[in-house]
Amino acid sequence: MPWPFGDNHRVNPSNAIGPSELHQRIQHAIAQAGCWLGFDRFMAMALYEPGLGYYANALQKFGTMPSSGSDFVTAPGLSPLFGQTLAIQVRQALEATRTREVWEFGAGTGALALQLLDSLGDAVHRYTIVDLSGSLRARQADTLLKYADKVRWLDAWPDAIEGVVVGNEVLDAMPVQLLQRTQGVWHERGVISAGEGFAWQDRVTDLRPPLDIEGEHDYLTEIHPQAEAFVASLAERLLAGRGGAAFFLDYGFPEGEYFHPQRHMGTVMCHQLHQADDNPLVAVGQKDITAHVNFTGVALAAQNAGLEVLGYASQAWFLLNLGLAERMSSATLPERSQAQRLINEHEMGELFKVIGFATAADWSAQGFARGDRSHRL
Repeated sequence: MPWPFGDNHRVNPSNAIGPSELHQRIQHAIAQAGCWLGFDRFMAMALYEPGLGYYANALQKFGTMPSSGSDFVTAPGLSPLFGQTLAIQVRQALEATRTREVWEFGAGTGALALQLLDSLGDAVHRYTIVDLSGSLRARQADTLLKYADKVRWLDAWPDAIEGVVVGNEVLDAMPVQLLQRTQGVWHERGVISAGEGFAWQDRVTDLRPPLDIEGEHDYLTEIHPQAEAFVASLAERLLAGRGGAAFFLDYGFPEGEYFHPQRHMGTVMCHQLHQADDNPLVAVGQKDITAHVNFTGVALAAQNAGLEVLGYASQAWFLLNLGLAERMSSATLPERSQAQRLINEHEMGELFKVIGFATAADWSAQGFARGDRSHRL
């Protein structure tokens, strides 16, 4: 499975241990792997190692201000209008697929789930959350206390999924492999031990990006086998059920933009206390590590597994198609200011994209009515 949803990844936040033990565990993994660990395995341990990784420990993570100890804010935390607007699309998808369950992967604080449940009412009979973090699960339970009769948590993939799946900033947190072209030769970039810390080391590889990169300059990029495998696994389970749909909102590009010759430094970024940096080898377990999504690869993985693409658009177009502007018109000035960040081109509106899938594309998703860029995938 691409995302480690097994029972062995359950976390008791009270038993979380500091980053020094995470360092030791990663260094042991490096030694066991012959003194070199692929970045995808390093990233998986840094983020998801039980009790130690960033998403498995009790650090604050989500919040609007660094003074709270948080590292970043996501769209549901910026404005409740995000979830209220997304609910329009979820409701349409529930009706089109004749299902009554919503599934959310990586539910964060539970803010999006609360916004969706408040908006959807009786249209949802059950809301299922799949999340690796025990500490976040406890926070979600508190947030969703009034919906305790509808919400459930799963630790592993079921054999079949029926309903509408949502994932907000989930794909970007899935481990990636790093490829470095140096003097015309492709290498896979991995991690080695360097004293008590870590350092990069490249090894010649047969792996290649899905597109040839024009030019002869040195070039760093990522490939996304885990995100693509995740989408393929989801497709298999949706097709094994009575049908459904899925919507993913994340930052990224179609393949032609992702592997543009000028994007030679890759997209891996870290976030800590609302500051961004590009060095995942320091403060391991104490900060988020992400990579932009290759939406073309995700779309192909879904299609190859049997899903249909409903659409692909910028977050701005998607939310405007669903009536965000009308909701903003009746909001207070501070509420409008926060919601504006969801659609501003220089903030989340253009960098963030939305892609939709369904087991049968015999209906038109409202969120892609205008601005659909499926032809650019």
